Amino acid sequence: MRHLILALILLVAGPACAQAIQPEQLISAARSQVGVTLSYDPVYRRIDYPGGDVPLATGVCTDVVIRALRPQGLDLQKTVHEDMRGHFSAYPKNWGLRSTDRNIDHRRVPNLMTWFRRQGMAQAISDEAGAYRAGDIVTWDLGRGLTHIGIVSDQRSAAGVPLVLHNIGRGTQEEDILFRFTIIGHYRFPAS
Repeated sequence: MRHLILALILLVAGPACAQAIQPEQLISAARSQVGVTLSYDPVYRRIDYPGGDVPLATGVCTDVVIRALRPQGLDLQKTVHEDMRGHFSAYPKNWGLRSTDRNIDHRRVPNLMTWFRRQGMAQAISDEAGAYRAGDIVTWDLGRGLTHIGIVSDQRSAAGVPLVLHNIGRGTQEEDILFRFTIIGHYRFPAS
């Protein structure tokens, strides 16, 4: 009976909370991509599963986040695919998909936003620099239907605004862009 009650609680609670991620390690893994990932290439590619990746010298904004999380054991390709497979209707239909695609689903910002939200990671969006901690994930609306994602750094600009590790077109960079675009998502991994 006790196991049945626990199973019902877990079923009602929804998706399991994302695992604890060490912000310092996340930032270090993202920063290690600077000078290595030198270009931006949004071409659709078939990749291995799980643990698939495009060539390290290239990628898109989501690849910075995906690659930075893998050393801590979180494979967004696998976790997003599994969650989408089980809860497809909860995810955006921006691309006219009728089913999941483990080659690309985790590389789309709106899907990552949905997954982070479903994991209970959503934070308030703020225009105050102090609301953003090192290791937080932020998403932006760039206009014309384009979205972007990056990792908040432990470094700050001269004005005290956290820098962001991201790839917006010139490879992975660490830059002062937090408030350059409209923020549409703010996410934080649970503390360990």
